[in-house]
Amino acid sequence: NGRIWMKKSIIIKAIISGATYLAITFAAQADPFRIIVTHLQPPLVPNSVMDLAVDLGYFSREGIDVEIIRVNQTPLALAALLAGEGDMANISVETILQQRAQSVKGQLTKTSALKAVTSPNKSLPFLIASKDDIASPADLVGRTFGVGRIGSLDYGLSTFVLEANGVSMDSMEIVGLGQPSVRAQALVAGQIDATTMSIGTWLSIPDKSGIAILIPADEYFENAPVVNKVNVVSNKTLETRREDVLAVVRALIKISRDFANDPDAWANVMVPYAPELGIETLRKLAASFAADWSVNGGLGRTQLEFTQEWIYKSDDFKDAEPVHIDDWVDFTVVDEVLTELGTQANLDSPSR
Repeated sequence: NGRIWMKKSIIIKAIISGATYLAITFAAQADPFRIIVTHLQPPLVPNSVMDLAVDLGYFSREGIDVEIIRVNQTPLALAALLAGEGDMANISVETILQQRAQSVKGQLTKTSALKAVTSPNKSLPFLIASKDDIASPADLVGRTFGVGRIGSLDYGLSTFVLEANGVSMDSMEIVGLGQPSVRAQALVAGQIDATTMSIGTWLSIPDKSGIAILIPADEYFENAPVVNKVNVVSNKTLETRREDVLAVVRALIKISRDFANDPDAWANVMVPYAPELGIETLRKLAASFAADWSVNGGLGRTQLEFTQEWIYKSDDFKDAEPVHIDDWVDFTVVDEVLTELGTQANLDSPSR
């Protein structure tokens, strides 16, 4: 009888253990970590690491099931996050600063108080292109410069970049032309002398005869280190799912490092998403991202403080409540991951 009871006990324990394992497994499957993004497919910028980390198994290797939730614009991404429809959202720094400034200090809940924990694509890949008879920025004086509009993002950033090169916007004729593709067409047609555009727009120009890159993307960002987007989570998520947040950030840093070490690997996996560009153009695009991968998490205090100061100079923030960078950025997640993985030198300085 004792042996029979022991066998029954072992069987019962095995059943309970198996049931517990299945319950944990099903719970994990039923509760993925949802990242809200504002693109419909992997974009032709380093931000694509979020999608590709799913496709290539980086998240699963960190033991986390990630689901990408797609919305059309940053305001919708913020609304979805605050409504509990996601656990993390990739939104503009301007949006989180607006959300923080408009909230009465001390009245933010754990759900509405958001913190940036990483930035998979901190910089806008802008460059300044011009007619090839313009040998240096100084030669822009008296020439025609195309912008989206007076006060637009490209206008504001290019003002910083050109002033760093000793050129004032006031010394040129500024023409508002709208979208980058329209400005690129105007430059090719000789209707303007120079303009700002993304690397992708530059590479999409089929015939570059008579035009050249005047200020490359790495120099542009160096003179205007404005962080465009960050991944944010609520304080509640940081408390209740911190290990999941760490796993997501760890995976994003690992895939960013792999692409930084082998840019062609990014080009190869992006072919199905942009077959019209072809592998050679994608390789050129990947090479242009050499200094842009967030190999250390993309959260440099110096760059974020510059970004906050720059945004607060805009008319949209003239009556906004001041905020401190530690009110909307949590450096501890990236720092914990970097303690484990180590810091990669010469790229993506994690200044503190």
